Amino acid sequence: MHSVERSACSIETPWHSWMSLVSLMSHILPKGYDTEMARIRVATTISVPPKAVWAAISDISTHVDWMDDAVAIRFTTARRQGVGTTFDCDTKVGPFSLVDRMTITEWKPDKVMGVRHEGLVKGSGRFTLRRQRGGRTRFTWDERLVVPWRLGGPITAVPLAFILRRVWRKNLTHLKALVERESACSSSG
Repeated sequence: MHSVERSACSIETPWHSWMSLVSLMSHILPKGYDTEMARIRVATTISVPPKAVWAAISDISTHVDWMDDAVAIRFTTARRQGVGTTFDCDTKVGPFSLVDRMTITEWKPDKVMGVRHEGLVKGSGRFTLRRQRGGRTRFTWDERLVVPWRLGGPITAVPLAFILRRVWRKNLTHLKALVERESACSSSG
């Protein structure tokens, strides 16, 4: 009977297991997919013109009224609208909480609002409003979020995108109901 000796070079460490999983993910995910970045796009059609939708979203402090994951917003600049506005958003998804530090990077009334995420999770987001027939608005929410290695990096980017997509679809359902209800109340009153 003989024993097989393993060299120190062949020992599998947690780091090697982690990198093997990252490598495997890069082979099974679609070509061009960035495993460190969660890319999320959700959209809805709202039965009011872009001007009415913009009126609802341009007051950033009210985003907590229609975003389930936004718990509180604290402005860190005197500005409350427009490019350069910064704020901290206490964010909670399930049992996970963090402060999402954001800066408004794009502000085109009735058309686009863009943000840069500068907290633990970094990236960018954008609300786009497009006029549609019948006085309706196509509201699209795009996000690109980089998940830091200490939160799982590429391993958590894919499930995070899946979870946030579900949460943000629900957020858009809330926004749609809120804007359409406000529009109906203002036109009947």
